[in-house]
Amino acid sequence: MVSAQNNNPVFTRADSLRGSLNAERAYNVLKYEIAFTPDYENKSIQGENTMTYIDSGMQTMQVDLQMPLVIDSIIQNGKSLTFQREGNAFHIDLNTKGNNNNCSNCPRKMSIYFHGHPNIAINPPWDGGFVFSKDAMGRPWISVTCEGIGASIWFPCKDYLGDEPDSGASLTITVPDSLVAVGNGRLVKKTNPSKGMTSWTWAVTNPINNYNIIPYIGKYVNWKQTYYGQKGNLDCSFWVLDYNLKKAKKHFTSVDSVLNCFEYWFGPYPFYEDGYKLVESSYLGMEHQSNIAYGNQYLQGYLGNDPSMTGWGLKWDYIIVHESSHEWFGNNITCKDIADEWIHESFAAYSETLYIGFYFGQQAADAYNFASRNDIKNDFPIIQYYGVNREPAGGDLYYKGANMIHTIRQVMHNEEIFRKMLRGLNQQFYHQTVNASDIQSYMNKISGIDFTPVFNQYLRSSKIPVLEYKFETGRVFYRWTNCNADFNMPVKVDIHGEHWLRPTTDWKKERISNAAHPVLQVDRNFYVNTKNSTGKL
Repeated sequence: MVSAQNNNPVFTRADSLRGSLNAERAYNVLKYEIAFTPDYENKSIQGENTMTYIDSGMQTMQVDLQMPLVIDSIIQNGKSLTFQREGNAFHIDLNTKGNNNNCSNCPRKMSIYFHGHPNIAINPPWDGGFVFSKDAMGRPWISVTCEGIGASIWFPCKDYLGDEPDSGASLTITVPDSLVAVGNGRLVKKTNPSKGMTSWTWAVTNPINNYNIIPYIGKYVNWKQTYYGQKGNLDCSFWVLDYNLKKAKKHFTSVDSVLNCFEYWFGPYPFYEDGYKLVESSYLGMEHQSNIAYGNQYLQGYLGNDPSMTGWGLKWDYIIVHESSHEWFGNNITCKDIADEWIHESFAAYSETLYIGFYFGQQAADAYNFASRNDIKNDFPIIQYYGVNREPAGGDLYYKGANMIHTIRQVMHNEEIFRKMLRGLNQQFYHQTVNASDIQSYMNKISGIDFTPVFNQYLRSSKIPVLEYKFETGRVFYRWTNCNADFNMPVKVDIHGEHWLRPTTDWKKERISNAAHPVLQVDRNFYVNTKNSTGKL
């Protein structure tokens, strides 16, 4: 993508090939079976991905693999298929003689062989690519980060958020037998394909987004425990570097508290069949499904700091809380287009407030949420461009989105319904991909309140509403400004006592007690600004 001035981007065909559901992507992926071998010294990989899919008799299909990686061959029904590369997209001719592509809606298998030197992540996890690093003892430590940049940074796939393999995925990692390889879900088998090498095969049975399929390779040791949850016994597994085993066993005892909180608020953990896993990583963290990357150095807070400056952020491990919450919002419920990444990050950021409230009380949670506004820039709308795989500019999809959710909670003014809504989202969209309108419609339905103007204001605009008000004898005049024309959100204020106002963009008025010096203060749990008007109405 080439950006023009004034934040008016010019999108290319490559952007559309990657970000849109075009005719050559009109197939449904059922399963990925990935096998690969990394070469630590040469920083290269080779492997294959056998993709099971259903199409409707299409003639040409697109798979994605980012340069400089190369597809060597594509085999279907024992036949070698021809293909043409267009940047990071490969157009595959399915009409090869003898390929028998006449059966529509029949499951097919296609094996794609690839190799090369993958892109190296410079600043993981924010920068995507392979991670070839070393542990504290100088031993190889390998992984991948690819949210945003896409899984095609390291293996060929249909790199489209809206299509998760329905029957899950397997990942076979072949490494020197001095190392351990960890993947998503459960360990299926270990084999020794050649002298000095071990293949580790992991698998998930649930749908999984491509960018969550991640290997970890290092000198790992493992222990397990059981969490007794809402759907029964959940297998929890922990993989850490051998020299961190003692402190990791002590530090990870907090996992039960995290799962307990989120099962209360969001409903049962969505992947009991695949288990819950934390894996130590050389980078800070990522929400890889049933395979969470942990790199917070066994510290409370965010690398031992409290970004909120309230003290509450040092009562828990940021990475365990934030990344675990993504199992519900991000992995169970996944956005179809990265323009709606707020569905992942806004709810995950708000999970921090929910966790604090669950264990330390609502006043602590409110204080933390209010302090998080210091990180909000309001420089770009949270939702921007669809169909081009462009990540939202700025970071407001985290705490601005979280403050929108907290504001909606105040307007609902019913904790039982609010919890029902969060749990209902995870039931209604269980293992599904969604867009913003799906989330909005469901929240409107359960709450009985039309929050559409609120979503439009906080997600599709960079303006924060201003409650403008003016006192005259025995009356208060008020309206919303700095907002969309249809913004009409109720707001709780204190004017010598609690009042609910229902402003619009037109002036409204209400009688108040005839105090000598009336003062209006908005409940700070509402993410709005105020202005005392001195001009004429």
